Amino acid sequence: MPRVSVIIPTYNRAAAVQEAAASVLAQTCRDFELLVVDDGSTDGTPAALARCGGEIRVLRSQRRQGVSAARNAGIAAAQGEWLAFLDSDDLWLPEKLVRQMAFMEANPQLLLSQTEETWVRRGVQVNPPLSHKKEGGRIFLRSLERCLVSPSAVVLHRRLLEDHGGFDEELPAAEDYDLWLRLSWRYEVGLLNEPLIIKRGGHADQLSRQWGLDRWRIRALQKILAEPELPEPYRRAAWRMLEKRCAIYALGCEKRGKVAEARHYRQMGDSATAGGLAGCPGLPAYVN
Repeated sequence: MPRVSVIIPTYNRAAAVQEAAASVLAQTCRDFELLVVDDGSTDGTPAALARCGGEIRVLRSQRRQGVSAARNAGIAAAQGEWLAFLDSDDLWLPEKLVRQMAFMEANPQLLLSQTEETWVRRGVQVNPPLSHKKEGGRIFLRSLERCLVSPSAVVLHRRLLEDHGGFDEELPAAEDYDLWLRLSWRYEVGLLNEPLIIKRGGHADQLSRQWGLDRWRIRALQKILAEPELPEPYRRAAWRMLEKRCAIYALGCEKRGKVAEARHYRQMGDSATAGGLAGCPGLPAYVN
């Protein structure tokens, strides 16, 4: 049985996923299995993966179900005690797994860790904004503002997902923000301060480039606030962030002429100000 299961979800990124898979197969650590979950691709993804050789378990969906469902399918099929993820547009350096697993062994209290990363935008290395600076330890409060954990940089014990659930398949975006919030208020997050992944961005199909993601961050915050055991300082901070996110999203709706939706989120923000979850109106159905 492999020690680590590496899961790559992909959709219509034939060239990129071949490079991502190759970066995993080039790891100096060999005690792993690689699962690629093809989320209903209609391009040359199957042929691209076949060119990588026989060391890949490929799971294929007949129709696109979203990145959360793809990751969860990989988790369900995984055999390893530890799980690692790699987005299909990112890359690992050859020492990533061996260095990170050594870090986990040296810090046995940790069940979750991530590495530092190198950012590349449209083929050019760039410096990430200071606001994206990674931290270790109890990172919940800082993670409310933005997602500070990169899926491609993570190794975690599978028990965390068994106990607290995997990626929320009802969220078409911000599913990672949701998961890391659910875990980071409960667990310390280890940080290996070495850039062992290449985080590539700037392409047209990148979800984080799209407007409207705040509505799904709002949903993630509502879920956190529904946690009965959330410590009170964390709860107060989450309420403040919910108020802020509602105001930002409502303003964006107003600029785009979405008057009814803007009103809905203004009301939700007012409820957040009052600190009463029961007073929050429900979220509208997702529309593209």
